[in-house]
Amino acid sequence: MRGVFVDANESLAVVIERLERPGDPKVRINRDPDITPEQYPAILDGAEIAIVDHTALPTEVAKQCSGLKHVVFLGTGARSYMNPEELAELGISVHLIKGYGDTAVAESAIALMWSSARVIAQMDREMRAGNWLREDGTQLTGKTLGLVGFGGIAAEVARIALGSGMTVIAWNRSPKAYPGVEFVDLDTVLGKSDVVSIHLLLNDETRGLVTREKIAKMKPGVILVNTARAAIVDEEAMIDALKSGHIRHAGLDVFNTEPLPKDHPLTKIPNVTLSAHSAFRTPEASENLIHAAWEHCRRIVKE
Repeated sequence: MRGVFVDANESLAVVIERLERPGDPKVRINRDPDITPEQYPAILDGAEIAIVDHTALPTEVAKQCSGLKHVVFLGTGARSYMNPEELAELGISVHLIKGYGDTAVAESAIALMWSSARVIAQMDREMRAGNWLREDGTQLTGKTLGLVGFGGIAAEVARIALGSGMTVIAWNRSPKAYPGVEFVDLDTVLGKSDVVSIHLLLNDETRGLVTREKIAKMKPGVILVNTARAAIVDEEAMIDALKSGHIRHAGLDVFNTEPLPKDHPLTKIPNVTLSAHSAFRTPEASENLIHAAWEHCRRIVKE
């Protein structure tokens, strides 16, 4: 059984080579992170396993990939790139990797929260343009952080925030418990929080969950952080709330269109801090990610 890492950037390619063990299934590395979906059939060349970082795999393209039986997706958000149910009907199993970057993403969410609270990115931009912008920030000690969704990443965010003197409340779709965190309904999280941070997987139930009406229920002057998936939040409503000041600042790592076009409305709004879907990108997380991908491949060939 053969595998192909179809869209490896150089840093991940080096890690997958280093973590290979004697007796592992043969995995060929395509060192091109910018392939198009139409290239899948030629790149796979009949291989049974596709390791996929971020390239969309439409069902119609998958039908052309003779031999493909398994997709090892490097992360949890495969639904943003493919339809696992439709692939299953073709006999293709999609394998996810959870927990590999919980700390990395949590630290990024915290960084976006603090940067947003102290308007650091905006002051940086203004100073580079020759302007001496001195902006009042928000002191977060004693403020309330509301977590929408509570998995491994949110638990790490809660740990850090509690240690910094914040009050943490959370809503989750299923019952959860965590020391120091009060679990309440979603409207309470939105209405009581000085900072709202999104930590949900994207699926049919969560897509568009944070509607215009939900945003209106947030505290005036709230800080919104999203390191999960952009489609969970009504983008147009969020932009309107940023322009009106109802949302004081947003720290965003995820977008409906990636890469974010340079003329996108979010690039024109001053009270937004943007990062390029990189919350998970640390050497430690990459090591965990590729180790888990190899474990999937090893298990698959033994089935």
